[in-house]
Amino acid sequence: MEYVQERIATLHDFGTGGSVATGDALAGAVRDAAVVVPMTDRELESPAAARVLGELERLDPAAVIVPVRSAPDRIGPFREWLASFGLPIEVLWCNAPAVDTLLDEAGLAGELGKGRDVWLALGPAADVGEYVVVHDADARSYEAEHVRRLLAPLTMDVAFSKGYYARVEEGRLYGRLFRLFYEPLVRTLSGAHDAAILDYLGSFRYALAGEFAATADLARRLRSPRTWGLEVGTLGDAFAHAGFAGTAQVDLGRHVHDHRAVAGEAGLEGMSRDVATTLLRVIEEHGVAPDYDTLPGRYRNVGERLIDQYAADAAFNGLSYDRAGERDQLARYAESIVPPGPDRRLPSWREAPFAPGDVRAAAQPWVGGRIGSSADD
Repeated sequence: MEYVQERIATLHDFGTGGSVATGDALAGAVRDAAVVVPMTDRELESPAAARVLGELERLDPAAVIVPVRSAPDRIGPFREWLASFGLPIEVLWCNAPAVDTLLDEAGLAGELGKGRDVWLALGPAADVGEYVVVHDADARSYEAEHVRRLLAPLTMDVAFSKGYYARVEEGRLYGRLFRLFYEPLVRTLSGAHDAAILDYLGSFRYALAGEFAATADLARRLRSPRTWGLEVGTLGDAFAHAGFAGTAQVDLGRHVHDHRAVAGEAGLEGMSRDVATTLLRVIEEHGVAPDYDTLPGRYRNVGERLIDQYAADAAFNGLSYDRAGERDQLARYAESIVPPGPDRRLPSWREAPFAPGDVRAAAQPWVGGRIGSSADD
């Protein structure tokens, strides 16, 4: 238990029995919010996703928009399963043939990924009401209260709200990509550069959390990376348009998530490359010029010191801790620290070459009169 503030407003759960679930302003914010919950094939009928949707049934949001990346033979069952919940759900089939065509004709063809999926939903979501809430569907500890907590700061003249939580599961520390890659990299950069963007990125207690809320106006200003850099890219745009004064982070307790392997493109190692690309692009955009020749080594030095601290924290709490495994991850992630290359972010919805309604029309999984067909059938 602590009550330390960062440079951004940090709203704690002090365990005093109070709740942000009360108040007319907050109830109105929930009714005026679109909740975006990205999913892929692995979420179809999963216990975690079912819990998320079941908890959302306890709320009264304006809409629940589910961007789904799914194989053609799975989108029909996906839509039918989602329709079984008592929610105002809109399904967007993110890899529908008509969506691919829409993006290709606009010069926006490129990689599929979580960032692209969320971006497709942000435009329609921002048209629904005054607020947009985004969160993942893989938290087995999810509660409807999380939506209210994320929205609460937006009723206090804040434009961007980010969730944070502890990742302590199965008797060990998780949150590995944040603990072992993002945090030591940002600390390393901050030690060499005096820049407000680095102070901002370092203020978040769980910068890679997938849970955030924003005003519709800010949501329309986000330039989403296409893949796993989404969370960092969102912070970069939040810094540019909301700044320290317009940002808050909110205590969401302790989360239990599905886990990924470390190695491979689909694991944390592959994710680290996307996170690095986006983070380094964001700071370069704000005038920071890293020394890429020395940065990986300096990052590993900082990471080694953090591993000592994590080991002490784990021992203090009676948790198991694999120093060798954590050091192996540090070495793998160091390979991701290279210049970011071309900017492949999608444009903000304020500058998009088509309207949210065009995405809605292209992403319907029942176009052509039967679920899963495309306009070309």
